[in-house]
Amino acid sequence: MFVSGGRLRAAGVTAILLAVLTACGGGTSNGARTTAPATTASPTPTQNPVHGIKDTLRHVTRRTTPATRPHLVRSCTPGTRQVRHTSRSGSGSHRRTRTWYTTEHYQNCHKVRSGTETYRRELRPERWCVLLDDVGGDRKRDDVWFRVDHVDYNRVLTADDHTRVQFVPLLPNTGC
Repeated sequence: MFVSGGRLRAAGVTAILLAVLTACGGGTSNGARTTAPATTASPTPTQNPVHGIKDTLRHVTRRTTPATRPHLVRSCTPGTRQVRHTSRSGSGSHRRTRTWYTTEHYQNCHKVRSGTETYRRELRPERWCVLLDDVGGDRKRDDVWFRVDHVDYNRVLTADDHTRVQFVPLLPNTGC
């Protein structure tokens, strides 16, 4: 029963993992990106490149503030318990059972609060944004913001004003 329950659990975890990978585009059979890859710290980019006329750029800096939180430390208390052992020998009417007890030592550990600690709480994450005109070649689609990774931002920054640029946005239609 235990073995089949473990196999059933493993099969369920495998099925869920496959479903998540499929939904997130784990199988990249539709081609590779044509622009620079995103950094590992950035959100996952969409796979459709966007092109248009460079209008302006915006770099939103990261904003943090000092904050405090409870400091948790591991506290252990020793404990003992009696463990019963039995041994049987012989057979039939000569069967004999011997019982003895030993003391087992253990540690009971848990986290307890011990004062506070300071850390930097993030109020606003760092973002790099590009404003495009004539998005996708449509002259009526102007002033559309796209979030990009810092590699694409630097590449668009070095391009001349009002030139055609192409990149892969990080998040579709989220603006800046």
